Amino acid sequence: MALKGIKLAPHFARFTLAPVKRPVKRVLTGERAMELSLSGRTVLITGASSGFGAHFARLFVTEGARVVIGARRVDKLAALAAELGDSALAVAMDVTDEASIIAAYDAAEAKFGTVDTVIANAGIAKAGRSTELSASDIAAVVETNFTGLYLTAREGAKRMIAAGFRESERGRIVLIGSITAELTGNGETAYAAIKAGVAHLGRQFAREWVRQGINVNTIQPGYVDTEIQGDWFETAAGQTHLNSFHRRRLTPITALDAPVLFFASDASRYVTGATLTVDDGQVL
Repeated sequence: MALKGIKLAPHFARFTLAPVKRPVKRVLTGERAMELSLSGRTVLITGASSGFGAHFARLFVTEGARVVIGARRVDKLAALAAELGDSALAVAMDVTDEASIIAAYDAAEAKFGTVDTVIANAGIAKAGRSTELSASDIAAVVETNFTGLYLTAREGAKRMIAAGFRESERGRIVLIGSITAELTGNGETAYAAIKAGVAHLGRQFAREWVRQGINVNTIQPGYVDTEIQGDWFETAAGQTHLNSFHRRRLTPITALDAPVLFFASDASRYVTGATLTVDDGQVL
């Protein structure tokens, strides 16, 4: 195969360039496939009535897990549980109320046994410039996005430790952060600062529970078209925001599938304290 205008060095001249082929889809089999399987796992997902939480619930059931879906909007939870069938349990759960969190874990254990995988996903957004955001809005973001996440992960860890996970090393906790932890801008001060705190909290938890058989990792999604965004990207200002991304697009929610499955599975046995950004290059 000749390359016009390119002269090969003598030591490369004897080689020919093979035509480029499409990548072959590889299917894991045997032990590697078993490590990535969620079969036999019991996963508790907060904020599961929509967005990431509902998506993860469907994904995990497809991959063989039992899921406990928690949120405040019980009507949406009931519909999702009906869709998912016997592998799902819907529990009313308010992460700003520790008693509600404890009750959700109790219900999960009664139905499926000890929760070995936690997806701490519940979150809210309160947009507004720092000089205008009310104290009550700031408190709401802190209570849901940080304190609620903290209490959810802690309750899960307590029960994993009590169940002897130090020996099995099956404990998995995934915190859902945000790319805003690495950005500055107008209108997201409280939300972004708290998400930066979530990333460091993940490392703190990982260090504290490293000898208890519990791995803690954080995923920081980019801007994804979910309910929390509202109609922002349909506005003129939102379109300007979108066009500021290098690839001029939102991150598809399915981009999170492989990372969250990895962190929730046995394949991540040697990974803890990591923060993974999945944003299609939006932060670059």
